[in-house]
Amino acid sequence: MASTVTSGSLVYERHVVERVHKYHWPAVQLNIWMLIMLIAACTIIGVFGTFIQIQQTLLLPIPWYFPYYITVSALAVSFILLLLWLIFQRRLLPSIVMIGGFILFVLWLVGLIVISIQLWGPTGSVSSNCNLYVFGANPQPMGQSLETLAWLQQKSICQSWQAVFAFGLVGAIFLLWIMVMAYQVFADDRY
Repeated sequence: MASTVTSGSLVYERHVVERVHKYHWPAVQLNIWMLIMLIAACTIIGVFGTFIQIQQTLLLPIPWYFPYYITVSALAVSFILLLLWLIFQRRLLPSIVMIGGFILFVLWLVGLIVISIQLWGPTGSVSSNCNLYVFGANPQPMGQSLETLAWLQQKSICQSWQAVFAFGLVGAIFLLWIMVMAYQVFADDRY
């Protein structure tokens, strides 16, 4: 931006120079973070999407935490896409990453707590039912029968619950990691 002031025959120009501040992000760590978070979010979207389809097929009500965790995971994917866009624009700021990471961490943690309660809750938990009816089945069904097919489906559902918990835990840890990484980028750049 330039302005001109005239006084008689003299011309003065004043230039305002914008200083663009660049932050130096650890590229490998940021790429690994994005990859793992995409895997975690997409796994949760896929598993709970399948669970919703199963609930609808069985004419059962859909628990509130299925669409909740799908929405949070979709927000995580959107956040990663925003980060990629900001990286390509060379405008990735630590404050954006810290604020977005914190909001996602809180939402993600609520989902993880609910999944933990459902998986290992006091009575009628998914884990106790899986241990009793699926993993503790003696003898294990074999052969080409509807009983074997039903057992395999039950085993798949139990393992899907375990996968959701595992990726939920990994996602929460990685959201903490991105906040720490953003703070380190901010702190390293000040010195």
